[in-house]
Amino acid sequence: MAETTTPTREPARRVFATELNDSTFTFKESDDERAPVYVLLPTGEQANRVLVVGTLTETEDVGNEQEYWQGRVVDPTGTVFVYAGQYQPEAAGALRELETPTYVAVVGKPRTYETDDGTVNVSIRPESITVVDQATRDRWVLETAERTLDRLENLDAETNEYGVRAREEYEDGPDRYRSAVVEALEGLDETDAAAEAPDA
Repeated sequence: MAETTTPTREPARRVFATELNDSTFTFKESDDERAPVYVLLPTGEQANRVLVVGTLTETEDVGNEQEYWQGRVVDPTGTVFVYAGQYQPEAAGALRELETPTYVAVVGKPRTYETDDGTVNVSIRPESITVVDQATRDRWVLETAERTLDRLENLDAETNEYGVRAREEYEDGPDRYRSAVVEALEGLDETDAAAEAPDA
């Protein structure tokens, strides 16, 4: 059967806020100007799309001439900012309409931005923002913890070119992301305990 050249969408990597916010190194795999831009995850994998699930705590229209919505999404390890404007109408509409706080699943492309003082910030340009329940959020935390640990296990493999690159580009080592996994799982335990506690 002949191979098709239809571009396939990149898988959305499950990644915690702590790691995503540290993913400041970007690259392309080819010189084609339409080639996808990847961020290099410090755990040694490339990501063109990510899946983040957390609590949407704030939304704000930060645009001047046109609507440009900022959303603040908090997971058990930290905060991720999402930005949607006229080119992401569905996501912008979600940020405009949604009540806060509410659990959301965000699929989108990570973007880096350098501030005047040279700091590189990471945000998500969302393809979709979907309201989810706590069970979905909890499942995402468990799956993301597993994926993060899998990446860490493979980080030092000689065949992992992204692992080699991550060790060259980032100062923080694996312990930071192992700690984030522990933090996330402990946060789940606390949520479960609060849910099971009888009302006072």
